[in-house]
Amino acid sequence: MLMQSAICLRSIATFKSNRSKLLFLFHSAQLFHSVVGFSPVVATTSPSAPSSSSSFANPITTTAMSSLPSHYSDPDPYLFLEEVESPESIAFAKAANEKCLAALGDPKDTETYQRVLEALESDERIPHVSLLGYGDDGDMLLYNFWKDSKNPKGIWRKTTLSSYQSPTETKWTTVLDLDELAKKEDISWVWKGYTPLPRSLDPKSGAEESTPGNPKGRVTRVLLNLSRGGADACYLREFDLLTESFVDPEDGDEVGFSLPEGKTRARYKSRDVLLVGADTGEESMTTSGYPRTVREWKRGTKIEDAPIVFEVEKTDVSCGQYLYDETHREGGAMYEMQSRAITFYDSEYFARKNADAEFVKLAVAKNTEVSFFGRWVLLHVKADWNPKDNGSDKTFKSGSLIYVDSQAFLDFSKAKTDGNEDAINLAASNLEYKLLFEPTNKTAYSGYSTTKNYLILYTLDDVKEQLKFFKLGEGGGDFVDAGGDTEGQIRSVSARGVDSKESDLLWLTISSYTQPSTLYLADASKCNESGEDGYILNELKSLPHMFDSSELEVSQAFATSEDGTKIPYFMISKKGIALDGSNPTLLYGYGGFEISLGPRYVTTVGISWLERGGVYVEANIRGGGEYGAAWHQSALKENRNKCYEDFIAVVSVLSSSLVIACTILDLINLVLQPSHPQFMTVLVQARDLFGAIHIAVPLLDMKRYSKLLAGASWMGEYGDPDTDDWENFLHKYSAYHNIDATRQKYPATLLTTSTRDDRVHPAHARKMTKKLWDLGEGKDWPVYYYENIEGGHGGAADSKQEAFMTSLAYDFMWRALTSSLPN
Repeated sequence: MLMQSAICLRSIATFKSNRSKLLFLFHSAQLFHSVVGFSPVVATTSPSAPSSSSSFANPITTTAMSSLPSHYSDPDPYLFLEEVESPESIAFAKAANEKCLAALGDPKDTETYQRVLEALESDERIPHVSLLGYGDDGDMLLYNFWKDSKNPKGIWRKTTLSSYQSPTETKWTTVLDLDELAKKEDISWVWKGYTPLPRSLDPKSGAEESTPGNPKGRVTRVLLNLSRGGADACYLREFDLLTESFVDPEDGDEVGFSLPEGKTRARYKSRDVLLVGADTGEESMTTSGYPRTVREWKRGTKIEDAPIVFEVEKTDVSCGQYLYDETHREGGAMYEMQSRAITFYDSEYFARKNADAEFVKLAVAKNTEVSFFGRWVLLHVKADWNPKDNGSDKTFKSGSLIYVDSQAFLDFSKAKTDGNEDAINLAASNLEYKLLFEPTNKTAYSGYSTTKNYLILYTLDDVKEQLKFFKLGEGGGDFVDAGGDTEGQIRSVSARGVDSKESDLLWLTISSYTQPSTLYLADASKCNESGEDGYILNELKSLPHMFDSSELEVSQAFATSEDGTKIPYFMISKKGIALDGSNPTLLYGYGGFEISLGPRYVTTVGISWLERGGVYVEANIRGGGEYGAAWHQSALKENRNKCYEDFIAVVSVLSSSLVIACTILDLINLVLQPSHPQFMTVLVQARDLFGAIHIAVPLLDMKRYSKLLAGASWMGEYGDPDTDDWENFLHKYSAYHNIDATRQKYPATLLTTSTRDDRVHPAHARKMTKKLWDLGEGKDWPVYYYENIEGGHGGAADSKQEAFMTSLAYDFMWRALTSSLPN
């Protein structure tokens, strides 16, 4: 799904009742945003009696307005802070940083910083690898990107499977040293991955010598993505894996592909041709800041001269073109796909089976995800779908995964495009849609991985993960259920094919909240119907415990939201904690972009919170993907109140079970930005209950968010502020417009962002800080601001910066609960 893997929000609320304080940390993880705003409401409840979810007011329903006050449309006096690197903006950031560290201290001097940094740079981390072919001796060539104290920017290195499996130390060879490159070129490079030239498209790979059971060939070229300071925009540079050097873009026998900084998307079509979307001027980008054209760029020519082979509207989100090589599977072919992302969730797909054919618009609903496996087209439908005009009378439930013969589907799609009724009826008679997975009220499809002959489904059963194995039938026929997990487990599991073109081996990584990751080598062909772990061959690597979890326990429970919906949540705490309301609790939620939360090893939380005696709670509220597309869609735009209600329901259960205590003295409706307003609702617990707020790389100004950087791409999630959406609901989520200037006291607030964040504009945090400072002059409004010059939306460009930002936030939060903070 477009950008979806790239987008992530983390919101942490902390309670400590014996000080009558509620502390909130709004923190964005790698790739998303959070937000906070203020607006008054009043409510009370008793901490000693069990509280129902309705004990907490819903700010969406209690603060509705028939007309908007003038401050929602007043001119913005802080627009100058939207100039990312202007002298005024940089001066503001540097001065604020100095004030912040003068007040809170340097995180590098803290134990939290040292512990987190040790974990991030530990030599005992698992070096996960990717296969890029085979050596002359037939051994697998495995590549890994690694950062540690000696290599803060990182090194790209390689080994063999034999060495990787060795019980002694793995022997690595450095392919590219990013620290040396950064020093040589005087640029703070951040690794953003690579795109390989597939062996099957490269006549120099040696892959044509492969025979069944004896694979040959290696990847000879890759397109490296290097970011300046951690931004999303990258430089594209071609790299030769045989010479282990960059391919010269201006000289040599083969001129290398190279592009300047931009939000470029590029894939090889052949050794000497790229399918590339790039900023070439002349309206080549969408209003969301992503490519709106695809060019077929031949080696040795200028990209501006490359023909445009696909183009979408400027108001679309983006477009792309790529190959699906399924020739290695029985019945498969070389498919070429074009995708037009109309919104964040709605797309149109065009496909063809060979380079000489015309592209055909696929006959699917716009919110369907499309992929290929062998001779089959896989369709993940995001709404109930009855393709009766496609030759089927069956209605497939939202969240189902179905498959259909690719040739029959392409023939039908072409007939539909041509509009010939006789051809449509004939093509429809050859269609047969087959069900691979159908969700229930408890289960959901979460994705899949592949080996050569197996499709491995990730499914959730009340948010507990399961793996299901399906084998491609004889002759490329129907999928056959090959077994897998018999029940869901509270764990995180990742299954990746070692070489999905040649074998059924897979890397299997398993972890949980308190159990560090373990990497296994497995064989999908050894899976069986009993669900036993017979497919696991051997344990390869394991991460040691990074924090003391010996006295911790994990449990799952459910809260009941206002409309009766059951909301699952996980809790990690010390065994036998006192249920007296005295437990400081981190409450984490997501609730957006159909992204599911689930168990994984929580190194930072463990070091910074659990070891201190805190409780960690993770709420699987609506807006995420824990129960499929419908779970997400139920909390979009004007329905954000569902997120509020779900989050409040979890808080209510924690209060009624006396994990925490909530004495409601006053109620503040902290209006959340449309992505995740539910987190703000917990702040209705009043300024006298919470001790502090941390907001990282936030989205706060919902009036202008669609005009800043990638903001326009999120209107499918939040709404369009240039329409009636602003007056109908968006203004309620705009924290920047809901600061209550009449209040004399606000909790201590830490806002953090990055100058190099080119996804969520740093102006959101800058303008909010400046506005709070100005409106709070002479009042008890302690507001701290720190802007990391590097880091991008992830907030940090290397491990030291990550440890710095992490300890700054967690120690700020802990001090707010246990001691005083300077104003």
